[in-house]
Amino acid sequence: MQEIVLLLLEWYQFNKRILPWRETKNPYYVWISEIMLQQTRIETVIPYYERFIKKIPDISSLAVISLDDLLKLWEGLGYYSRARNLKKAAQIIMEKYYGEFPSTYKEIIMLPGIGEYTASAIASICFNASTPTVDGNVLRVYTRVMNDRRNIDLVKTKKEIREELSKIMPSDAGNFNEALMELGEVICLPNGMPKCDICPIKKLCRAYIEKTWQQIPVRLEKKRKKEKFFTVFLFSYQEYYAISKRKEQQLLQHLWEFFNIDGILTIDEVKKYLEEKHIPFISIEKSIENKHIFTHQIWYMQAYIVKVSSKMDHLVWKTLNEIDMKYAIPTAFQPFLEVLKKRDNA
Repeated sequence: MQEIVLLLLEWYQFNKRILPWRETKNPYYVWISEIMLQQTRIETVIPYYERFIKKIPDISSLAVISLDDLLKLWEGLGYYSRARNLKKAAQIIMEKYYGEFPSTYKEIIMLPGIGEYTASAIASICFNASTPTVDGNVLRVYTRVMNDRRNIDLVKTKKEIREELSKIMPSDAGNFNEALMELGEVICLPNGMPKCDICPIKKLCRAYIEKTWQQIPVRLEKKRKKEKFFTVFLFSYQEYYAISKRKEQQLLQHLWEFFNIDGILTIDEVKKYLEEKHIPFISIEKSIENKHIFTHQIWYMQAYIVKVSSKMDHLVWKTLNEIDMKYAIPTAFQPFLEVLKKRDNA
């Protein structure tokens, strides 16, 4: 394994991608990038990261920013609990560590929203701690190199591989961790043909030698996502449109949405619903459908533009410009906002 370590470090030194968070060892910047990169592609993260750092340049700024402003800045990245936990963690750092980012793995992992992988990444990259980072990329690389048939979705397997990697960590722990992750992201690819022809460690990779890379890593069969159906009401009154904030404990909590109910209604059913709820509608227009895929759910939505003669008090009424500039609308509802903007500009 030591030969593999040396080959990876050399390859990474000359082939690593230029990314904005790699230009610094500032733990705040590395922390923000690692949280953003969870479940999100690098190309998507870069502009968000740059905007975030410009708007919130340090821990103290993050600790005091309003949750609404933070979620608006995060709008479109998804997994909004990440943003909420960033703020909670920043407040803890300000109170407990006087604004200085903690420097040990044990301290870092105690912060909200930070698990083993993120704590290891920050500790090794910024403070050169010998803690292995074990994510999907690393698990895929390691099991292919070792021709390892353990199921990588099992907590037991992840723990064992983490312990095995900890025994071979070099003094340059941060770069080794990044080299493993980089190899998994750009060469040892999932769901298709890995680029074995340009892999720096192919001669030492047992899956390559034994031609078993298609069978590795071994994973659990994915569960079918739960399907949900909604009718979305795009209520309009003069130049104002109705939105409401999602409740605590709901998926997408604290974010803003267009009013919606369970089930997909026909236009006749929409009319009946509005009449039963005594909503003073003037006209109903069928709008677009939208399908949004979450980690464990799929939402199917049918929208209707409903012009009303007076505002309903339980909803918040804002212009499209106000909604666009100030209110965090999750990706699931963004297509409806775009429809209204195009309609308004027509």
